[in-house]
Amino acid sequence: MNPIPSARRGRLPLSLRRRRVPWERQRPTWRDAKPALIAQALKRAQARPSGNWYVVGASRALRDDRPLGRTVAGQEVVVWRGRDGRPRAGPGVCPHLGAPLADSPVRCGTLVCHWHGLALNGGPVAGWEPLPVHDDGVLLWARLDEAGGETPLAAPVLPRRPDPAGALTAVYEAAGTCEPEDVVANRLDPWHGAWFHPYSFVDLTVVGTPGGEDDDRFTVDVSFKVAGRLVVPVRAEFTAPGPRTVVMRITEGEGAGSVVETHATPLGPDASGRPRTAVTEAVVAASDRRGFAAARAAAPLLRPLVRSAAGRLWRDDLAYAERRWRLRTTGRFPG
Repeated sequence: MNPIPSARRGRLPLSLRRRRVPWERQRPTWRDAKPALIAQALKRAQARPSGNWYVVGASRALRDDRPLGRTVAGQEVVVWRGRDGRPRAGPGVCPHLGAPLADSPVRCGTLVCHWHGLALNGGPVAGWEPLPVHDDGVLLWARLDEAGGETPLAAPVLPRRPDPAGALTAVYEAAGTCEPEDVVANRLDPWHGAWFHPYSFVDLTVVGTPGGEDDDRFTVDVSFKVAGRLVVPVRAEFTAPGPRTVVMRITEGEGAGSVVETHATPLGPDASGRPRTAVTEAVVAASDRRGFAAARAAAPLLRPLVRSAAGRLWRDDLAYAERRWRLRTTGRFPG
């Protein structure tokens, strides 16, 4: 595998494309995107342990005065911060008369049911039992052993990422009618990037594919579009460290070490019995350039832009995942 050519990894993060190749004249990638190769990578990902941990939301979204609620695998879950700032979690249904605890306020680190005042401080009370919870500085996780059915782990299996304290972080969330495997399969198909997302990616070439358990990486050379012919060329790797997670890590070029994590959380069936899955995408960006400190200082202004870019991608990618689910369930998927 060759490194990025020197012209693409110079000191300046931006490059000017020499010429614009019309979308329809790109090199076709359908012969390279072998369904069996993607299916094998997906199967290996599904066999990896998760320890029954599920992403429930963004750490930044959890305020001191109100909880965060999500349905995970059909179970209502509520998360809030205790008086010490650490998260607490448990079932989102009040054991008294079934009130939605996600709609209740937090007072001095105690979640107080707004129907009859049952106070929860994170310990067992009146039939309510807490759930293990983890805050990794970017995302919140809850462990649901009954839903996961695996051997529990003390903490989630976290990918290597820059220290959030020195990084620019942003989290985007969406949901679609599909299962987690459809989201993961979408991410394990890097060949679709420049065809399906020409507004974001150009000059995409897959330069490495998985060689087995010891080398389970999809490696791509790709340029992220900025404006007009201005692009940022990088080399990136896609890996699946768990059954519901895919990580894109920049290995060469601007922002080397930065990651984009995609986490798929099953929500449960909708009113028609179709599966719903939440997609949580976490961007953890870092750079050794002196100007990056200014970018971090401007994080409140940049985060909406990052989320907007992620939203445009995921409008397309959820359509991809939803169609894959429909084809699978009707027996028409050509894999």
